[in-house]
Amino acid sequence: MTEVEAKKPQESLQDRLAQVVELLHKQKLVEDLAHRQEGHHRDLVENLVHRQNLAELQRKLDELHSADVAHILEALPLPDRLTIWQLVKAERDGDILLEVSDAVRETLLADMEDHEILAAAMEMDADELADLASELPRDIVHELMETLDAQQRERVRSALSYEEEQVGALMDFEMVTIREDVSLEVVLRYLRRLKELPGHTDKLFVVDHDGVLKGVLPVKRLLVNDPEKIVRDVMATDPVSFHPDEDAYDAAQAFERYDLISTPVVDKNGKLIGRLTIDEMVDLIREESESEVLNMAGLREEEDIFASVWKSLRNRWAWLAINLITAFMASRVIGLFEGSIEKLVALAALMPIVAGIGGNSGNQTITMIVRAMALDQVSTGNTSRLLRKELAVSLINGVVWGGVIGIVAWILYDSYSLGIVMTAAMTLNLLLAALMGVLIPMTLVRMGRDPALGASVMITAVTDSGGFFIFLGLASLFLI
Repeated sequence: MTEVEAKKPQESLQDRLAQVVELLHKQKLVEDLAHRQEGHHRDLVENLVHRQNLAELQRKLDELHSADVAHILEALPLPDRLTIWQLVKAERDGDILLEVSDAVRETLLADMEDHEILAAAMEMDADELADLASELPRDIVHELMETLDAQQRERVRSALSYEEEQVGALMDFEMVTIREDVSLEVVLRYLRRLKELPGHTDKLFVVDHDGVLKGVLPVKRLLVNDPEKIVRDVMATDPVSFHPDEDAYDAAQAFERYDLISTPVVDKNGKLIGRLTIDEMVDLIREESESEVLNMAGLREEEDIFASVWKSLRNRWAWLAINLITAFMASRVIGLFEGSIEKLVALAALMPIVAGIGGNSGNQTITMIVRAMALDQVSTGNTSRLLRKELAVSLINGVVWGGVIGIVAWILYDSYSLGIVMTAAMTLNLLLAALMGVLIPMTLVRMGRDPALGASVMITAVTDSGGFFIFLGLASLFLI
């Protein structure tokens, strides 16, 4: 690396996106100017300018990593996205398709001819094909399977046989296996004969003649030990391993806990059948986090931000309908106390505070509980303790902050009794928020649903209706 290259600042992803957007804008601007020109040379000028701008865009895309191109595609409206997609070199199609989100991948596949999809898929490994197979046309999948050799075909079928959230669906089949009775020198010679090592190879897998896993040989041990030593004397005999039917998210937590880069996957007989790698686990954790955020808001699936109005509508309408029903219920609660509100107008000004603070507190509780569930920190033995703790936190917050807003209400409306009602209502609503913040996700889990599914919508509905009822009810009893 030269001194100039060393001093060149690293471009951020947003800088690269901005450059591509600027080139797209420049292309459209110049094309418009060329189109306005008159004369028989207009078509020639327009065609030349068009080619020059596309060539500049293509040079920029060629410089970018496939993951960066995927990010850019996700950040562009559909017409610009397809323009960029057409400029991507065919040999990169497969890598980029694997990097983009499911929603964006759908739009890209819809723009490709069958032979283009087939060519892109043929460049993928078995585990990558399994990831993509469910989104490809059935005839393409069938034709693709026919082009694979027997081993690759069996690997794809094996990966497809597992559920999406199981280890077997994510395992990689590309790995290096060695015997335990050879020297490290033999292993080193063997590695040098390989064209390249599979990605994320931090250890070699030691197997017997039947393919049963005996241990792993970390690459760092291979490099620092005497080449004359035998593998069995250097290898680790107790590696972290998984079965293909285990939960993939549990495996991801193990990767984080033990700082793993790769780990073996074995069948019930201990035979090595694949491996998990850190890149798959990072993707899984990111997707799980995104899914939880979407579920909290009541969204059913990942949405392309530039999707059509109809697709976005279908994704969002269900929980909005539920929210409308709960909002109507909250309005009916207010309607029960119309007479009280007419007699004491201050109630109308203060009741949104009770509901709003309750909703915020409930969302805090529910977020903590969902996170604890994702980390397997919640069990039947500690549920009651957790509930008591959340209720205690809410009680203290209610007394403190309810007291603050009570004093403010007393000063504003010159009524100490209104201040006391405000404090009591705030405290009771925060206790309700804590109770429901624990019960809602736990109930969803017992029903076999995602604990984050619509949790934010439900807790807001409870704290709104409950807050209005508690505050207006107390006011009707003690103030009117």
